[in-house]
Amino acid sequence: MEPHTVFLYLALILFLARIIGDTFGKLGVPPVLGEILVGILLGQSALGLIQPNEVLKLLAEIGVLFLLFHIGLEADMHQLRKVGLSAFIVAFVGAFTPMVLGTALAYYLLKLPLTVSLFLGGTLTATSIGITVRVLDDLGKLRERFAQIVLGAAVLDDIFGVVVLAGLYEFSKEGIVHFDALSMLVLYIATFFIFSPILARLLAYLIQLLSRRLGTEDFIPPTVVATVFLFAFLAHEVGSPEILGAFTAGLALSRRFALPFALFLKTDERMAHKIEHTIRPLVWVLTPIFFVYVGLQLNLKAIDFSSLMFWKLSVLLLFVAIFGKVISGFFVKGFFKEKLLIGFSMLPRGEVGLIFAEFGRQARLYDDTLYAVVIFVVASTTLMSPVFLKLLVRS
Repeated sequence: MEPHTVFLYLALILFLARIIGDTFGKLGVPPVLGEILVGILLGQSALGLIQPNEVLKLLAEIGVLFLLFHIGLEADMHQLRKVGLSAFIVAFVGAFTPMVLGTALAYYLLKLPLTVSLFLGGTLTATSIGITVRVLDDLGKLRERFAQIVLGAAVLDDIFGVVVLAGLYEFSKEGIVHFDALSMLVLYIATFFIFSPILARLLAYLIQLLSRRLGTEDFIPPTVVATVFLFAFLAHEVGSPEILGAFTAGLALSRRFALPFALFLKTDERMAHKIEHTIRPLVWVLTPIFFVYVGLQLNLKAIDFSSLMFWKLSVLLLFVAIFGKVISGFFVKGFFKEKLLIGFSMLPRGEVGLIFAEFGRQARLYDDTLYAVVIFVVASTTLMSPVFLKLLVRS
């Protein structure tokens, strides 16, 4: 693709995402829906002006990296520790309930092959952490208790999703699951989460020291951005989603985070302010590209809305997709409204569900109807979650 074409695409995406997103916000609708709608309109679902491509995909991934790094910077570590068990319960229930129900439904009721049924169930495990945190941030609820539970649960949910996808991919190829390999994957991810905050703190201390020696704070922004990319790479190397590496780096560089055995590494106020000042414009510019790209990936033209079989499968799987996530909020203590907020926050599948769907299509597990059903369920849960959260917050 020619560079000038990419420039035109970015001009359209950024301008329309900002205009339509802000218009949605002014009307009381979550702006993220406007940004996804821009992708749907510009992409293969409607006008066909922009096709998903590697350049936009890369920029979208960078955008969500900075979003998760920013969320990590803003996260309340004390609250995250307090809700750790609740977050684990929500993640576990929210991942495995839809997987078990979806697999059982597909295998026993719809009479689909076991491998296809497992992939359908696996697709329903996903939660799009990028969409979830953006909606909560837009609503100004990110520091409330329920949001901290959701944040921790969404991180764990992504880990569960990676492990499930790895297991299902092996099963589709070889007919067996190598539990020893999956155990090592879990061990690598756990090790990364234990040691990455220490490494991030050491790097932050080194950045502070070099900045003072050089007598300039201009050294901080590029090295912080480099740290985000480094931790995304390290997360990928241990088999974890790159966005979790960025989130971990954000947590570690937050002014609210301190290692009990190395308090001298604590981020000082000046550096913390410089980091936040650096990241915020990047989030404003690049994050909308990610949500527009989610819309670009959806191909609503592939859905045959006149097919009775399509609606039968869609209604059944959509019920499982909604119930399996919403029920997770009822396994932790809290008011009824708080339980619903947790459940609907875990609902959007977004790009994570599309990754599962694409794996299933490439492995020739899904025919055209089943692939259309999966796209419909992913799109529906992605668009429903912000609406229900907005209504719940205002009620």
